[in-house]
Amino acid sequence: MTSIESITLEVADLTAADRFCTAFGPGAQVHLRASEAPTTGFRGFTLSLTVPRPADVTGFIGAALDAGATSLKPVSKSFWGYGGVVQAPDGTIWKVATSAKKDTGPATGRIEQTVVLLGATDVAASKRFYVDRGLTVAKSFGSKYVEFASPASSVKLALYGRRALAKDAGVPVDGSGSHRLVLGSDAGSFTDPDGFVWEATPVTPAP
Repeated sequence: MTSIESITLEVADLTAADRFCTAFGPGAQVHLRASEAPTTGFRGFTLSLTVPRPADVTGFIGAALDAGATSLKPVSKSFWGYGGVVQAPDGTIWKVATSAKKDTGPATGRIEQTVVLLGATDVAASKRFYVDRGLTVAKSFGSKYVEFASPASSVKLALYGRRALAKDAGVPVDGSGSHRLVLGSDAGSFTDPDGFVWEATPVTPAP
């Protein structure tokens, strides 16, 4: 089954981005690559960290803000749980959330899952595109939202309408140029209908 092995963020200032990621701690699957590809406004995706407890949300968001991120949505409780949204100095939008509403203990520092949420112009068309490349649908809500199964990876892929995703992130929908995001997987190299780039990752032979 197709799975995402890595997330590469293309950044203009590699040293500054590395410093931010070291302080924020988004996980080993996130890599950085220098790029001067033009990009403006909303880059069409968000990265979400699912964590165990509200204290973890507060901890990760606090670390991001201390490292220079901008708050887009302050940490708060909602009907679905507890979370907040920030934008890193390189422009990447990060959401940190938990389904737990009650804080039952101190922060664990753990990330349960990383979700790559792509803003699609046509969710149904993008869904078909990814199914044709070996991804299995885990959840689907018509033409609004699609989530793919990821049993072999801690990184999950989901699709959301671009306008709805921008609203969820708390930013204007306008944006153009490079997404500055590259997904590494065992599905091969291709570009999806919205211009998101995938690269083949080497397969590690079994011992």
